[in-house]
Amino acid sequence: MNRTPTKTDYRPVAWWLYLGVIMLVVQIVLGGITRLTESGLSITEWNPITGVMPPLSETAWQAEFDKYKTTSQFQYIHADFKLSDFKKIFFWEWLHRNWARLMGLVFLAGFIYFLVKKKFSKPMVLPLLLLFFLGAIQGAIGWIMVKSGLVPERLFVGHVQLATHFMAALLLLAYTFWFALSLSVPESSLIVSSKLKNTNTVLIIVLFFQLIYGSFMAGLHTALFAPTWPSINGQWLPDGMGRINPVWENWINNELTIQFIHRGLAYLLLLLTIVWWRSSLKPKGDRFYRVVRTMPVLLVSAQVLLGIFTVVLSPYGNNLIYFGIAHQTVGILFMLSLIAVAFTVRKNKLKDVPL
Repeated sequence: MNRTPTKTDYRPVAWWLYLGVIMLVVQIVLGGITRLTESGLSITEWNPITGVMPPLSETAWQAEFDKYKTTSQFQYIHADFKLSDFKKIFFWEWLHRNWARLMGLVFLAGFIYFLVKKKFSKPMVLPLLLLFFLGAIQGAIGWIMVKSGLVPERLFVGHVQLATHFMAALLLLAYTFWFALSLSVPESSLIVSSKLKNTNTVLIIVLFFQLIYGSFMAGLHTALFAPTWPSINGQWLPDGMGRINPVWENWINNELTIQFIHRGLAYLLLLLTIVWWRSSLKPKGDRFYRVVRTMPVLLVSAQVLLGIFTVVLSPYGNNLIYFGIAHQTVGILFMLSLIAVAFTVRKNKLKDVPL
């Protein structure tokens, strides 16, 4: 007799997907380092095969450096760079690209292995193919982002393109994490609560816009325009928030407006998360639920504190990089905690992936 598969049978597939989640988090963090160290334009070409290896001779290094010298970023900002300086920024962009290649190999090798071993049910194949499609789209968006900075008079990659690249990466991360949860979390751990579900949905919507503005903050280095707290350069409504015409462009291109919105959304997220957490104490769930309901309030609290430190300390040394990366990493973990909540708290208990 054929036995009906259970989630225990799919545990190796789930761990493979969780490995992918960890690798995606690392990749997004590497992307943040690449942006904040101004390394993103150091490699001016996309060579999927030959680009795996870094330059292996001084002649090859000089050739890459000469290509970088044609960019406006070098001419206007890093004209004093020596080859040793170039090697430092080249490293981060090279590592960012090669980690993406490694992720692709890990996902592809796992897919082929589990397919051959017949570890997938038929309903799982199409969602997994969609995962590969999202990964390919993410790679294409990344190159479009780099090209946005390789034009005359452009000193960095466009912050809108950066935000698009960042949000596409988070979509891929959320999709992979949800898939892994669906293969590993038993139905007995799910909680039915329409109120908690609705509040969590609001949190995710607010976080969506907050993450966009966080990438705007990173792309424009807006922390340096107002390194003060709790006010913004001594004002609660800073002058210059509406200096750009048409007015709507201030929401996208005005550093002070972007920082004002980002701060406001952070306070709103903190308040909503605390409200959600207090309500989440009422349902009696298992250990998994107790962990899931606690993580968002801890992470959002840490996130707000790191945001304050990032802004206030940004003008000093490399603090913008150190605190900015920590702030981004905790933000990603906060997003994953809300995804875990969205999976665990339901209006009704339904299986996500037919087994």
